[in-house]
Amino acid sequence: MKNRNVLIALAGLMALVLFNYGCKKFDTTTLGGDLIPEIDNINTFGDTLDITATQGFFTDADTTIVALNDAHVLGKIENDPLFGKTSADVYLQFKPTFYPYYFGASNDTLVGLDSMVLCLNYAGFWGDSTIPQQLQVFEVTPDATDRLWDSAYANKPVTYAPATGAPVSTVQNIDVRQLQYFSKISRGKDSVTNQIRIKLDNNSAWVQALYSQDSSLTSVKNGFYNDSTFRKKFPGLAIKAISGNAVLYTTLSDPKTRLEVHFRKKRAGINDTISANLAIASLTGLQRPSVSANHVVRDRSTGSYPPANTPTDELYLQTSPGTYANLTIPALTGYPNRLIHRAQIIIEQVPGDIYTDSVFSPPNFMYLDLKDSGLNNNFKPVYYDLNPFAFYNPDRTSSTVAFFPSQVDYSYFGGVLRRKKDPLTGRSIAYYNINLSRYVQQIATHQSYNYTLRLYAPFTFRYPQLSPYFINYNNPLAYGRIRVGSGSNANYKMKMVIIYSKV
Repeated sequence: MKNRNVLIALAGLMALVLFNYGCKKFDTTTLGGDLIPEIDNINTFGDTLDITATQGFFTDADTTIVALNDAHVLGKIENDPLFGKTSADVYLQFKPTFYPYYFGASNDTLVGLDSMVLCLNYAGFWGDSTIPQQLQVFEVTPDATDRLWDSAYANKPVTYAPATGAPVSTVQNIDVRQLQYFSKISRGKDSVTNQIRIKLDNNSAWVQALYSQDSSLTSVKNGFYNDSTFRKKFPGLAIKAISGNAVLYTTLSDPKTRLEVHFRKKRAGINDTISANLAIASLTGLQRPSVSANHVVRDRSTGSYPPANTPTDELYLQTSPGTYANLTIPALTGYPNRLIHRAQIIIEQVPGDIYTDSVFSPPNFMYLDLKDSGLNNNFKPVYYDLNPFAFYNPDRTSSTVAFFPSQVDYSYFGGVLRRKKDPLTGRSIAYYNINLSRYVQQIATHQSYNYTLRLYAPFTFRYPQLSPYFINYNNPLAYGRIRVGSGSNANYKMKMVIIYSKV
């Protein structure tokens, strides 16, 4: 009897082991990892599937949003032979730190204005830094019907720009290469690094008006009397790019972004020169509105883009506001049931001019989503592969169910810029791998729908049918461009590679 019980226990244990093995064999949480078995055509096999690709362009209705706390892009690219021109202007509103505002101390006697300097934190650049960037400041003069400008909470797309009036400065050259070094300010009394400094014209009406509003200079209700009065008199300033071949990045929340007012005063009969700063008010620190906009324009008339929606050998991918590619993989429809170890799309750069490819570098991250004809050709996140350790639902029907993981697992999903040696040219070229192993496993196992894919390099993106909110990606705005081979390119072929075992 005891021996019989032992045999039954051993049989049960063996059944449990076999059951667990069977479950693990098809456990999609283990699919797509970096530890991929070698193809031996005995136990492990490989397929290469063709990809048909067409060029796409985000239109003037691009909904890319730049929030106040995002890095803003400023500058002009005039000589990119592949991708054409880019122009980026920044609009902002400086505020006093208290009302009624006055320069210096409350009992100072002001003698005169020394200078005003518009300062922007410098957070980096993209493009050709050897050519000086020319910038000029203008007064913002929004139309009475413009309800978008003077709102701290309204999302402003990159297509938006408020009206502007007279110039407040002359055109000034900014040497990008010098911004990282110390520069003397306040007549040599201080120094600063990583700051873009644009001296305003003392004779401009805007500068004279701002200085004359100080409450120590006039007893009437002036422009510094309260917030609503200040906003009406001084709606803001526009920094416009005039010429150059790069874009600069600035963070408006940084203390280095400010309007410096240097003035002469007399206190206790002694003359002195000091300065006061007007800053971008913080949405969290102050209740007054803080306003900014970032207008970015792509001029593709001088580029060499392929035509839209036509099969092509090359694809032009440009970070938002930019371009995209439509990808279809016909052989995935009806793909046989197999255990997928790895299914990935391989994307390679088509090398061009060595200098322009180096100064106009590729995007840091690529992204891929699905085109759903059932949603009026709207897009939705790719199933399963954005993060293998987080549940998300691209077809969410309830607001209580998350439709997107809290973050993309780039080590799993891929899309990260990598480099390798090109055997044809001997040069370093960029490439991206995008992991779709779990998505392909579902197609193979359940014969689920084979979607058209969209490949692009977003700054942010949004799925209106799922949420009103924008999702941040890791690419800075307008940073990066690349020409890649499509599925018909002879030397830099885009393809899907699948490594699998038979079941």
